[in-house]
Amino acid sequence: MSDAQLGPATFFREGPMVVATLSREIAADPQAVWTALTAPELLPQWLAPGTIELRPGGAVRLDFGDSGVVVDSTVSAVEPGRLLEYSWSGPGEPQRPVRWEIAPRGAAVDLTLTLKLPPDEDAGRSAAGWAAHLEMLACALAGVPIKFPFEAFKATRDAYRDLVGVEVAY
Repeated sequence: MSDAQLGPATFFREGPMVVATLSREIAADPQAVWTALTAPELLPQWLAPGTIELRPGGAVRLDFGDSGVVVDSTVSAVEPGRLLEYSWSGPGEPQRPVRWEIAPRGAAVDLTLTLKLPPDEDAGRSAAGWAAHLEMLACALAGVPIKFPFEAFKATRDAYRDLVGVEVAY
């Protein structure tokens, strides 16, 4: 990937779903990362305004405002400080599970995001969007929040689409 692109992703099939995995080392302690992933006051710095009830079956609501995208789903798995999973969808939409896993690594953490997408959706675009939000998360945790990196998103989207075409047999 060029400097204008975001970090790497891997793609494979799991039944009919396309699975994308993005892993990043983030220079922050595990509790800071967990708080950024879950605290309503921090979500707007890297994702969108919203709330996540940290219990299985808890409500997840994220509102992307002007885009018209609203995530309205439930938490499917939670282990405080280590694991969070919910669907990236609204009522009546197909399930698109997102799974966050935090693993301490010295003075940093390995943060792994796994997405599962229906086979008829643009997995390259979705993964690139999440890669952009991961970049925003890392910057917010470093104390230098950034806006959505649209140019890097576009370059990464194209690179990921190429990966999906090569590694995922439709």
